[in-house]
Amino acid sequence: MSAAAVKPVVPVRRRSIPLNENHTNGFSIDDHSRRIVGDTNTLMEINGKKTTNGGGWISKASFMTWTARDIVYVARYHWIPCMFAAGLLFFMGVEYTLHMIPASSQPFDIGFVVTRSLHRVLASSPDLNTVLAALNTVFVGMQTTYIVWTWLVEGRARATISALFMFTCRGILGYSTQLPLPQDFLGSGVDFPVGNVSFFLFFSGHVAGSMIASLDMRRMQRLRLARLFDILNVLQSIRLLGTRGHYTIDLAVGVGAGILFDSLAGKYEEMSKRHLGTNGFSLISKDSLVN
Repeated sequence: MSAAAVKPVVPVRRRSIPLNENHTNGFSIDDHSRRIVGDTNTLMEINGKKTTNGGGWISKASFMTWTARDIVYVARYHWIPCMFAAGLLFFMGVEYTLHMIPASSQPFDIGFVVTRSLHRVLASSPDLNTVLAALNTVFVGMQTTYIVWTWLVEGRARATISALFMFTCRGILGYSTQLPLPQDFLGSGVDFPVGNVSFFLFFSGHVAGSMIASLDMRRMQRLRLARLFDILNVLQSIRLLGTRGHYTIDLAVGVGAGILFDSLAGKYEEMSKRHLGTNGFSLISKDSLVN
């Protein structure tokens, strides 16, 4: 082999690219949004990952990479958590400086204060109180009819399972902590439960049942009916406060309970589908479905 046939080997050089230009791997830095184009991480998150390679726990902490721009970004685009953070600080101050209600006094309820005038009207007009109680009982019947209808007629058991979960939990909690009946309670023989019988104060089954029905209506795109139930639910809550039939916390937890047990019923349906290996959920066995 001749010397002319030998070709010199040229070393390959790696060209460094500054941060404000495009990299060879398709990524670039966008200074305005502080993101790497082609990546989903913010610069703060990237810096946080870099600090995990060495140093103490302080140097590895995420907050060590925060800047003033990050704080402005959070306040601008995540203002809802910021409001809750302010609420936390505010109510910490309220809680630690509040004068506790003595054991010999009636519980303080802000809903009772707001509906004080309505309470006076109902106390002076027993017939009006009876009419409103009867209308509220009709509304409870509407809730119950809809929830049972979805199962027996439409074959959808989620709302019914939600109600079963909810009322069972309500019974356990209501018996575990039996709150005193408000001193100015205005009862009625036609109010549900009919007959001036005893009932659990915590939490409101009226409100929770209405929430379960309303959520199911929204799933089925029955939006007008859902809005009607929501309006009636608000009105029944105002009446329950006016008659001192429930404390404010009973109504608030009733809303949360309706949402919670509807979600749990949905999870139960999904779990049953996976366990039984079926595409749909039904409380009826396949063997009983005869054409």
